[in-house]
Amino acid sequence: MKLVLLGPPGVGKGTLAVALKDQLGLNHISTGDILRAEMKANTPLGLEARKYVDGGELVPDELVTRLIESRISTPEIYSKGYLLDGFPRTQKQAEDLNEILNKLDQSIDRVICLDASIEIIIERLTGRRLCKNCGELYHVKNKPPQKEGVCDKCANSLYQRADDNEETIKTRMEVYTTSTRPIITYYEKQGKLKKVNADTEASVVLETTLSFLNE
Repeated sequence: MKLVLLGPPGVGKGTLAVALKDQLGLNHISTGDILRAEMKANTPLGLEARKYVDGGELVPDELVTRLIESRISTPEIYSKGYLLDGFPRTQKQAEDLNEILNKLDQSIDRVICLDASIEIIIERLTGRRLCKNCGELYHVKNKPPQKEGVCDKCANSLYQRADDNEETIKTRMEVYTTSTRPIITYYEKQGKLKKVNADTEASVVLETTLSFLNE
């Protein structure tokens, strides 16, 4: 099974992705994870990406698409199936992905679009805390550390991202909505997209998603 997971920041994509990976045995392909892995391994694509990252620039769409193509073209990845998280982000990327899959005689089976109210997203993101050392994620309400401000795993300090504030979150949501609307339409026309209400508990979101995938 080959899936695409869409949704704005704070909607719960990461939580659902991990659950689907465990339930269905899929490879979880995150653009952020791929970038970090390629740069750490100093691959040609990783070195190219590092030039943009070190310069404080966004990695171009074309390079991100090449990274995805490199990963999903690997037999051990496509034979097992995968979940794309964070890609495609634009209609152009969705069209490029379709071309890549056509060359591989593959196709996306289902597209899951998580949807949540702005109030819920603001609550989730403003309460988010991250470990400076290992990157472990916490939430002041939903997943607090045993000791306030300290990571349970490595005992390093937790911090709040500078952009996890209400004003910036609203702006990010507007940008996401504008850029993603064409992708939603693109996959709706193919009859592959399902919108899932992510205002509910993670277990309910997972159950709804699995029901859709089993249709």
